[in-house]
Amino acid sequence: MTVSSLQDTTVLHNGVKMPWFGLGVWRVEDGDEVIHSVKAAIKNGYRSIDTAAVYKNEEGVGEAISQALAETGLSREDLFITSKVWNSDQGYESTLEAYEASLKRLGLDYLDLYLIHWPVKGKYKDTWKAMEKLYNDKRVRAIGVSNFHVHHLEDLLQDSEIKPMVNQVEYHPQLSQLELREYCKKQGIQLEAWSPLMQGGLFENEVLKEIASRHNKTVAQVILRWDLQNEVVTIPKSVKEHRIIENADVFNFELNSEDMAAIDELNKNERVGADPDNFNF
Repeated sequence: MTVSSLQDTTVLHNGVKMPWFGLGVWRVEDGDEVIHSVKAAIKNGYRSIDTAAVYKNEEGVGEAISQALAETGLSREDLFITSKVWNSDQGYESTLEAYEASLKRLGLDYLDLYLIHWPVKGKYKDTWKAMEKLYNDKRVRAIGVSNFHVHHLEDLLQDSEIKPMVNQVEYHPQLSQLELREYCKKQGIQLEAWSPLMQGGLFENEVLKEIASRHNKTVAQVILRWDLQNEVVTIPKSVKEHRIIENADVFNFELNSEDMAAIDELNKNERVGADPDNFNF
């Protein structure tokens, strides 16, 4: 598998094409900041934007999409938009309502991907039933989960009609999620990385700096390339246009097997976010 451009896609198990590379907008402020960020991304070739109800910036994302489409001549079908149902909205009816509310804030008729944000105990199965309904009713093109460990996925699959198409999890060189990656691959569930750059926590890593200088690339570019070569969809966040462009400049070099192995060695099973098994929000 070679990913050679920002528009390159992976094919989800239901046949829907999802870009390998996108923009995440977690902790990007609603209003001007998120509008600028999303428009800059789309203008510079990004086609995938990832938001969530709890980020409180869906309105700005929607506004940016509408402006970007008008300015670039692209159509809605050219973009891949993801949002997520928040924990307090989980449950059957409330998930259906949350979906409509997200669409309204985004100003869209449908989403390309809708995810369960966290595996809320006792609720995620009902939530999934609602996701299946949205999917069967053709309200959304693909459905998936976020922050699910293997045991959550096994539990979900026991009672589900539809297998999640995507599992979006914290994933970076210090948390390489090997068991989960293998499991998702076997199940045909596409793995996607949030916080791929460990929120900047890896920029001073000597191993990564050495690999980066050899390829004449930044540490961020090396990490994002590692994601892609591991067949993991990646959605780095930035609010600066030059950084949005730089992050995506990963299609003109390749890490060799020694580089990949050296990066794999950095795994410490270390999280910057909550552990899905003991989070409480």
